[in-house]
Amino acid sequence: MAEMKLPTRAEDFNEWYNQLVLRAELADYAPVRGCMIIRPYGWTLWENIQQALDRRFKATGHVNAAFPMFIPRSFIEKEKHHVEGFAPELAVVTIGGGEVLAEPLVVRPTSETIIGHSWAKWIKSYRDLPILMNLWNSVVRWELRTKLFLRTLEFYWQEGHTAHATAEEAQAETIQMLDIYADFAVNDAAIPVIRGRKSESEKFAGADMTYAIEAIMGDGKALQSGTSHNLGQNFAKAFEIQYLDKEGNLQFCWTTSWGLSTRFIGAIIMVHGDDQGLILPPKLAPFQVVIVPIAKTDEERAAVMEAAGRVRAELVAAQIRVKLDERDGMTPGFKFNDWEMRGVPLRIEIGPKDVAKNTVVLARRDKPGKEGKSFVSQQGIVAAVAEMLETIQKALYDRALAFREANTWEPKDYEEFKKAVEKGFANAYWCGSERCEQSIKDETKATMRCIPLDQTPSEGRCIFCGQPAKEKAIFAKAY
Repeated sequence: MAEMKLPTRAEDFNEWYNQLVLRAELADYAPVRGCMIIRPYGWTLWENIQQALDRRFKATGHVNAAFPMFIPRSFIEKEKHHVEGFAPELAVVTIGGGEVLAEPLVVRPTSETIIGHSWAKWIKSYRDLPILMNLWNSVVRWELRTKLFLRTLEFYWQEGHTAHATAEEAQAETIQMLDIYADFAVNDAAIPVIRGRKSESEKFAGADMTYAIEAIMGDGKALQSGTSHNLGQNFAKAFEIQYLDKEGNLQFCWTTSWGLSTRFIGAIIMVHGDDQGLILPPKLAPFQVVIVPIAKTDEERAAVMEAAGRVRAELVAAQIRVKLDERDGMTPGFKFNDWEMRGVPLRIEIGPKDVAKNTVVLARRDKPGKEGKSFVSQQGIVAAVAEMLETIQKALYDRALAFREANTWEPKDYEEFKKAVEKGFANAYWCGSERCEQSIKDETKATMRCIPLDQTPSEGRCIFCGQPAKEKAIFAKAY
C-alpha cells in the first residue's frame, strides 16, 4: 500500500489528506458513521501532544481530574446560551438497563455544566479559590459533516476549567492559557499561529469572550487550533457557584474554560506535509529517527546490524525516539518511501561502506534527495542527531511562517478581499457589525477567524460597508 502514490496536494488537497491519514496509519474509519479509530502511530503522536501540554499546565498550577461522560439533561438546560449552542449536536441516552430513564442523559459535549454543579458544592469561601483544573477525555458532538481528526462525532481533547474570585483573575487566566497554546504550537508543533479574539457570533455558547489560535493550512484555509473562553459569571449564576469573600459577603465566582483537541493532529498534517506524505516536527514525532540497515549478503548484514544496534542503543540512552527497521523481504528503497510517508524527521542509513568507514548517512525528511543528505561519524552520533533534529524543527517553523506571510493579504477594497479569501488570509478592517460579518460569509464563504491581539491601534474603513473601523480582523475560508 505504501508504494501507491498519494494524490498531489495541488491536484486534490482533500483526497491527499484523507488517503495520507489512512496510509500513514494515523487513524481509520469506525463502524459508526463520523467516528474514528486512532491507530497506535496516531495515538503516540497525540500522547506526545498531551505530554507537551500537560507539562505546561502543571507548571502554571493546574491539576488533572476526571468527570463522568453522562450529564443530566437538565444541567445542559440551565445556561440558556449553552443549550441553544449545543442542542443540535447533543447525543442523548433515554434507555439504560432496558428501562426508560426518568431523566434523559446527555453524552458529554463539554463539561462546564457538570463541573458547575460540583463546584457549587465544593466552593464555600474565598480560601477555596482559585480552582485550576484540567480534564483529559473524549466528548461527543453529533456533527453532520465529518473528516478524520478535523471533525468527528467523538474526539479526544483536554478541557481546562477554572474558578476565580475576580473578573480580572478570570481574564488573566483566559489569556494565559491562550498564550500556552500559542507557545506549544510554535515551539513544539512548529506551527505559527495568530492569537485573537472571536466575534460575538463565533464565541463559545455561554461565554462572555472567546479567544483562539488560528493557523493557515497548506491549501490556504484556516484551522481554529485551540480556544480559551472567559465565561464571566454565566455558569456561576446558572449553577449558583458562590463564595464568601473576606468581608463575609456572598459573591458569584468568575469562571473560564479552554481546550485543544485531536484536530491539532490535522493541523500538523496539513501545515507540514508534502506530496510524499507526512513531515512531523521532531519534538512531537512518534519516532524522531529511523535507522535503515542496508546489506546484500548475510556477512554484510551481520556487520551492518551490529553497527545499527549500537547506534540505536546510543540514541535510546540519549532519550531520542528511534526505530530500527529490521523488516525482512523489503528493499531499502521501499523502507525509505514508507518512512518518508510516515513523516519521520530523520533517517539514518547504514551499509557495508559506512561500517568500514565508521560513518552513517543522515537524510532529512524536510529536504528530500541529495540536498538533505550528509555523512557523519558514528563517534559523536548522538550530538550530530540532536543538532540535526533542532535544525529540522526550526526549518519547519520558518517554512510554515514564510508560507503564511506569502498567503496573507491586506486588501484595499472588497474586490481585492474576495480574491484574497480564495487563496489564503485577508487581514482587513472590520466595523464590528454582525450584519457585515454575515454578508461576507454569505457572499464569499469566508468567516471572521479572529481579531488579532497583536495589532497596532489604528483606524480605517470596514472592508464591506465602508463605515469607520478601529480594528483589523483575519477572514478566511476554514475547516
